Amino acid sequence: MSEADLEARSPWSAYTGVAAVRLAPPAGPVRAELAVPGSKSVTNRAIVLAGLAEGVSELSGILKSDDAWWALAALRTLGLEVEVAGETARIRGGGGRWPVREAEVYVGAAGTLGRFLPPALAVAPEGRWRVRASRRMSQRPIAPLVDALRALGGQVDYAGEEGRFPLVVHGSGLAGGEVTIPGHVSSQFTSGVLLAAPYARGPVTVRVAGGMVQPAYVQITLAMMRAFGAEAEADAGLSAIHVRPGRYRGQALELEADASSAAYFFALAAASGGEVTVTNIGSATLQPDLGFVYVLERMGARVEVAPTRTTVCGPQKLRGGFEVSLKAMSDQTPTLAALAVLADAPVTITEVAHVRHHESDRIAVMARELGRLGLRTEEREDGLTVWPGRPRPARLDPHDDHRIAMALSLLALAAPGLEIANPGTTSKTFPRYWDYLERLGFHVEAL
Repeated sequence: MSEADLEARSPWSAYTGVAAVRLAPPAGPVRAELAVPGSKSVTNRAIVLAGLAEGVSELSGILKSDDAWWALAALRTLGLEVEVAGETARIRGGGGRWPVREAEVYVGAAGTLGRFLPPALAVAPEGRWRVRASRRMSQRPIAPLVDALRALGGQVDYAGEEGRFPLVVHGSGLAGGEVTIPGHVSSQFTSGVLLAAPYARGPVTVRVAGGMVQPAYVQITLAMMRAFGAEAEADAGLSAIHVRPGRYRGQALELEADASSAAYFFALAAASGGEVTVTNIGSATLQPDLGFVYVLERMGARVEVAPTRTTVCGPQKLRGGFEVSLKAMSDQTPTLAALAVLADAPVTITEVAHVRHHESDRIAVMARELGRLGLRTEEREDGLTVWPGRPRPARLDPHDDHRIAMALSLLALAAPGLEIANPGTTSKTFPRYWDYLERLGFHVEAL
């Protein structure tokens, strides 16, 4: 089994120190009406924006997870006032300056924070900060962001290996201008530059080369920037984005729920022939992972989507026999790979090569772990094909990847006694995931 990076866990983690969980499914179809926790993507954008803003922001409905903990901890390390009561964070922003002008800042395993914080530091007029990340985050690419900041006049150095964390960011401001960022690896590089762009001395134009994976997340970034008072314009395809100089103003915001987390419960309804309604996510969201319900519809589920709630009713048997691009919602690659096992024909997932550089190589890990269950897969550079089969119980290794752990847990429906090692890895975005399964009738035994 792979080793968990426990340094990246936080006081908001759950199941820390638990070697594995053994799962037994409910006696019948999964039926529930539930609300899911706040959005990781929205929470971490809001925290960084509040830190940059002038005045006080009150963020309600934050996701209390490892990623959000390290984002709030970073603001505290940099000298800002941060208070958390329940699911509400109150942040007094620095207006583009950081009171602590020299420090080491740890971003944990948070890809959002790792790509959003260095630009927010670079726009400051003075300071020097060493930005350090988790073991896996230090293996993930960061060069496109560093190159973009340098092109805009920022001063960012590598403290070790070229193209990897840790970084040393100097607060010398950004001049502004035009920069081209590759879009095929992660949209977070573009979002990171955009979040800091209003604090440049001149206008910033970001051009995206080679198409963009998960463009909806850049739309979320732009919408939240505007909510904090930024002036930003983009063309329809997000190939060119223009940001005018300005300042964010503190806001009181209610943050929306996490569509990616909701997808696991929709998947359980579809796979068990049950019915699940998530009461706090619907068509009003910009999050692309809500679109996963339409993949489930293709597999035979009945789907009802209202502005703020969504229901999925499962068929008697999931349909397979199709190929689908998950480029726009690639976090659901492991979820669909797991569900394909329970379908009536193979499912092929395409255009997700970039998920090889997420918390794990998600294509390779899913193929390997499904193989441990005696299942047939065919791995390709940009995806995989999964054949239906009868999974046998085994202990599976999520490779310290929250989405792999949650996706593999779905297979307990067909393999009672299935074990997931390192269950605390879900704390990155969903610490209470295993508690939610128990509420749905699963037996979850900590080992």
